[in-house]
Amino acid sequence: MESKQEDQNLLEFQNYSLVFKKHWLVIVTVIACVLGLTGLFTFIQKPIYEAKGKLLLKQSDASSLTGLNQKLGGLTGLSNTSNPVDTEVQIIRSNSIVQKTIDRLKLKNKQGKPLTIEEFIKKLKVTGIRGTDVMELTYQSNNATEAAAVVNTLMKTYWEDNILINRTETTSAKEFLSKQLPQIENRVAQAEAALRHFKDNNQVVSLEAEANLGVQEIKNLLSEITKEQAQLEAAKSRSMGLQNQLSLSTQQAFNLSIISQSPGVQQVLTEYQKVQDDLAVTQTRLTDEHPTVKNLMRKEQALKQQLEKRVGDIVYSQESIPEKNLQIGQLKQTLTAELVQSQVDKLALGNKIRVLQNAFLTSQTRLRMLPQLEQQQRALERRLQVAQTTYQQVFKQLQEMEVAEKQKVGNVRIVSEALIADKAISPKIILNLALGGFLGVLLGIGTALLLEAMDKSLKTVEEAKQLLGYPLLGSIPSLSHKEGIGSELPIRDNPYSLASAAFEMLMTNLNFTFSDKELRVILVTSSIPKEGKSFVAANLAVAKAQMGYRVLLLDADLRRPRQHEIWELPNVMGLSNLLVGQGELTKTAQVMVGLEVLTSGTIPPNPVALIDSQGMDLLIKEYAQEYDFVVIDAGSLVINADTQILGKLVDGMLLVVRPGMVDSRTAIAAKSLVEQSGQQVLGMVVNGVASDSDYGYYSYQQYSQKSRINEGRRQEAGGRRPFL
Repeated sequence: MESKQEDQNLLEFQNYSLVFKKHWLVIVTVIACVLGLTGLFTFIQKPIYEAKGKLLLKQSDASSLTGLNQKLGGLTGLSNTSNPVDTEVQIIRSNSIVQKTIDRLKLKNKQGKPLTIEEFIKKLKVTGIRGTDVMELTYQSNNATEAAAVVNTLMKTYWEDNILINRTETTSAKEFLSKQLPQIENRVAQAEAALRHFKDNNQVVSLEAEANLGVQEIKNLLSEITKEQAQLEAAKSRSMGLQNQLSLSTQQAFNLSIISQSPGVQQVLTEYQKVQDDLAVTQTRLTDEHPTVKNLMRKEQALKQQLEKRVGDIVYSQESIPEKNLQIGQLKQTLTAELVQSQVDKLALGNKIRVLQNAFLTSQTRLRMLPQLEQQQRALERRLQVAQTTYQQVFKQLQEMEVAEKQKVGNVRIVSEALIADKAISPKIILNLALGGFLGVLLGIGTALLLEAMDKSLKTVEEAKQLLGYPLLGSIPSLSHKEGIGSELPIRDNPYSLASAAFEMLMTNLNFTFSDKELRVILVTSSIPKEGKSFVAANLAVAKAQMGYRVLLLDADLRRPRQHEIWELPNVMGLSNLLVGQGELTKTAQVMVGLEVLTSGTIPPNPVALIDSQGMDLLIKEYAQEYDFVVIDAGSLVINADTQILGKLVDGMLLVVRPGMVDSRTAIAAKSLVEQSGQQVLGMVVNGVASDSDYGYYSYQQYSQKSRINEGRRQEAGGRRPFL
């Protein structure tokens, strides 16, 4: 695989070398013209001098003095991709700075008119040095002094303009800050008033502390409420127990407690009980009508009324109190007092719980309001902080601007002034001539390749093989060599030449074209005239005759016959005469041992009619029986229709192709004609090949002797007599 690739590369290289050899005169002419024009332009060109200067870009001095942090004369870009140095380069090339430089130096162009901005910029080059903050300014002129003056003046103009712009920016910034400061101060006062009004309306001292205290207070209230509710339940249980034990309601117990503690009631009750006792005793002795009994009964009634009156005065109840309950014992009195006290405790605890619950709800409501109040307070404090910060910054910047305005501030420094050049940078004679020569070589090669591309003719054997697709049976070298000059029959006149070996190879290859039958009659033709078909046919016949065969060379080109010229024979009587009955088969001429030639004869007015006649068919069949091998020299395929007719009468057709003579379109047309007519094409032979034009073929000198030996062996094996 690598060997095939190497062969292909070598073949392409040889093809290019052929192109260069073919068009060497054009290449040399183009190179000479380009080199001459380059030299002429170089020597008539005026010398050009170049001056260089350097500027350093730095942050403004005001940054270190006032802390403006690059706000004044800063070099930062608007985006991440922008480069401050590139920005300053464009400023230097701006129309205003360039025009000031032109006016200061009164620069003139070649016509003596004031130099325009466009002409100035064409001569100016401003670039940033990579990795630094330094810009390099370069100006070219035919005058070295003018070039240095332009660079120095341009740098000075840019420096002055930079200072003026920085000072103008500072003044504008100061005026703007002076107008903004009172407005910002007013916003600070408004923010402070709003915060103070908020705290007054919502009784806020410290929301954070209030929130902490509120949470603790709610916790304590919940604990206290729980404790009091427990005590209330205990009091209720105690009261219910006493009520069940005394069988008294709460109101009854309260009334009994009051009565038992009232001296007036107890005194009347004692007297009433004593009268009752006396009445009971007296009734045992006396009748009810007795004055004593009646007196005691009236006294009893009176005391009873008095007792009810006193009881009614201290007890506000519609319920009557039994007399037995008006005076109770110490235990019951104690229990009644406890029942009353528990009821009092119940009332007290209930009120206390209600108070605590109200306090809890109040604290809870306040605590729920705290987040909203905190949010409002933070917003107000934020506004106040922003206003205060803005005020401080603006006030500080105003002071800085006042300081910077009084200084001569700039962010440009001249690092290197331009010097007067003592040597011109242009023209560079050696470089120009080298470039001219290189360009001439490129143009010359390009011209040669262009001419070769415009040439549609077949140039190499490989192109012929790829285009036509027929087997390559032979490759005949060009007769431009010393051994072939002056002879069209090199195989006869110089049997040891390259051409002789080539025809022997062709003859050998023809013997192998058919394996099932013997090849006896072949037709030699070409796409167009002058490709050497007659030359190939004549020498092929000689090569076959030299092998010991009886060969007939028939010139069937009835339009442009050539065989009589090659063999120097008269052409009065020939093929055309035989076809019209004016001659006999014995009119052939023997030119050498084993080889006879039948010329074309008189050129007829209608060659196609003769070729397409029955006589032609019979003639070829008779010759095929009489001779061992018949070679027919026919006309060209593209311009002769009779060639296709002849192709049907022979065993096979041999197509002659000459590189540089036939173009690709004509060759394709010839192939199409052959395919349409169904001709049997044995293969093709390439004629007129230069010795160094193709790759992949044996040297004819090395092959000639070997081919003769092999052919002799094949003849002996086939029963043929070898040539002696």
